[in-house]
Amino acid sequence: MKRTLLLALLALALPMSVFASSNSVDFTNSGGTLTGNNNGLSLSGSTLIAVNGLNGLGLVTGNLGTVTFSTGSFATGDVQHGGTFNSGGSFTIWSSGANGLPSGNLFNGSFTCGTCSWTMTTLANGTHNYTLTGAVTGMWFNGTTVEGTAVQLTINTGKNLFNGTITISSGDINIAPVPEPGTLGLLGTGLIGVVGLLRRKLKS
Repeated sequence: MKRTLLLALLALALPMSVFASSNSVDFTNSGGTLTGNNNGLSLSGSTLIAVNGLNGLGLVTGNLGTVTFSTGSFATGDVQHGGTFNSGGSFTIWSSGANGLPSGNLFNGSFTCGTCSWTMTTLANGTHNYTLTGAVTGMWFNGTTVEGTAVQLTINTGKNLFNGTITISSGDINIAPVPEPGTLGLLGTGLIGVVGLLRRKLKS
């Protein structure tokens, strides 16, 4: 009985272990112009400078492509003081095919905002830091549905508030395959059934 219970727990835990082992890919971009108003923010001219974990390549660096995006409109707050965004817009990571990376769009999606935010923090020296964070969902270069978190940093506007356009220092995007817990759960319960049949045969 104890063995059966243990096997059942292991089978039900299988979906979680597969989810945890899903490989995520980290992208870093540098530079580019961030523009914005109360209809949202957009980034253009930002260079993809590093990709880590794609297709088993490890860390790849160089002038690899571009990162562009546009957010949805502001749901709360405003462009100068910070706030939250509606879902929508677009998010594209394009590769030139350099250094062994696939060429074309590595990721093409949009913001899915439950927690998309534009945060303004006033530092002790009186300057203002702005940080854009948000969840993104879209298609991988091979057609797989993926999701991730985009964090675009570092934006310091000095002692003035954001005036609608600025050059960013860097940004980070982390993307992973979307798990299928329903399918994996069925696999786990199927294993329970197989264990039960084996035990009956061994008893007989």
